[in-house]
Amino acid sequence: MKRMGFWRMKRRRFLISLPVAALAVAVVDAVWIEPRWLKVRRLRLNKGTPSHRLVHFTDLHYKGDRAFADKVVREINRQSPNFVCFTGDLIGDPVDKPEYLTDALAILEGIRAPLYGVPGNHEYWSKTLFAPIAKTFAATGGAWLLDQQVRTHDGRVTLTGMTCQSQRPAPLRPAGNTKNILLLHYPAWVKKLGEENYDLMLAGHSHGGQVRLPFIGAPKLAFAVDEYELGLFRTKNGSLYVNPGIGWFATPIRFRCRPEITVIEM
Repeated sequence: MKRMGFWRMKRRRFLISLPVAALAVAVVDAVWIEPRWLKVRRLRLNKGTPSHRLVHFTDLHYKGDRAFADKVVREINRQSPNFVCFTGDLIGDPVDKPEYLTDALAILEGIRAPLYGVPGNHEYWSKTLFAPIAKTFAATGGAWLLDQQVRTHDGRVTLTGMTCQSQRPAPLRPAGNTKNILLLHYPAWVKKLGEENYDLMLAGHSHGGQVRLPFIGAPKLAFAVDEYELGLFRTKNGSLYVNPGIGWFATPIRFRCRPEITVIEM
């Protein structure tokens, strides 16, 4: 009887220790592993042979981690994209530092493809100067788009960049005879597009929630996300992809939501 009681006690202790061990593993993953465990996701939007490969990344939120940001750029270049799209928040912290922008732009100069992008809320909140950003993007052969449209160098893709600063955005109609891609920071702003239709819309801002619980998803999301928290969505205006971003905001953790660059063929 004593031996049976001993084993029951051992079993009880073991069962009690399981949740504690699982929590410890989750904390280690969220704090020390996932925030720098870069994921490359691949999407092919159409059947047949694709004509363009692009890389989408967003929400860099650069805070001085040069080694990780350099790794992101190396991975982007490894994909050999025709062009690269960025959807806002180069830097961003409760206290934004001007030197972060200088370093971030120096890192992005290493991208070996035209880089097109739009600002996010942190560019406006921190009153970031847009001139040096525009200069860096232009030096790659791309553009910093402030409610503007440009065509790629082959003339076959039109990129429209929306700043999301007006509650009634001025209409920038998709161009005819090209593929059309819309860049915007806030995913929920696709609901403001009226009847305009795009081949692809790219957004960030949500960070995927940064923490995604099993069977639940993200317990908390940023404003202007709505149901478009992460991944590919079919909307009346076209396909929308919401990238979980590279960096973090407020809390330096990620759980079941790795930083990502997305390789899209279309």
